[in-house]
Amino acid sequence: MRLGGIGFLKNNMLFQSPGPELRNITRMDIKEELLKQKIHFKADAMRITEYACSSAKRFKELMNCFLSNEYRLAQRAAWSVSWAARSKPGLVNPYIKDLVAQLQRTDVHNAVIRNSVRILEDIEIPEEFHADVMNACFMFVENPTTPAAIKAFSLTTLFNLSKFYPEIKSELKLIIQERMDNETAAFKSRGKKILGIMMKQQP
Repeated sequence: MRLGGIGFLKNNMLFQSPGPELRNITRMDIKEELLKQKIHFKADAMRITEYACSSAKRFKELMNCFLSNEYRLAQRAAWSVSWAARSKPGLVNPYIKDLVAQLQRTDVHNAVIRNSVRILEDIEIPEEFHADVMNACFMFVENPTTPAAIKAFSLTTLFNLSKFYPEIKSELKLIIQERMDNETAAFKSRGKKILGIMMKQQP
């Protein structure tokens, strides 16, 4: 959807059309841009996102930063990868295996895990990764120390996969019901929504 000639609205997110500044950039060093500021603001992330989405080669450069073992670099790249996945999900498809692999790691910033699950909840996950994703997401929602956003995204991802594996619905329902009173607002909101859909789907 076009908004007054200034950008596009996609999935309720506004992506600006490349302005003069971006059009004049023939080459951006994404790693350098991610690390050069002491504080990484949303405007910085969006500018990098727009540039990375302009070609598969540039997006690969962003993904290399996201998958890096450099803690701060991966943390900052995670934001742009998440925005990019919403803007152009097709660019993410070659990296689904890498995103799934991030779910198993314990040596990365929570932002990397959070945005990996956030991307996976919005895309069609190939069957070969279903088991690994379900195992990781169940582990996240059952672990009391898992950050709220990761739990919320994991609930949605599990519900999406339950369409292929109806047998996990009962386990998912039980987890939501048992933990509802002691969880965060984000968990409760997602949980209630999922339970409501499940109830409507009952014969």
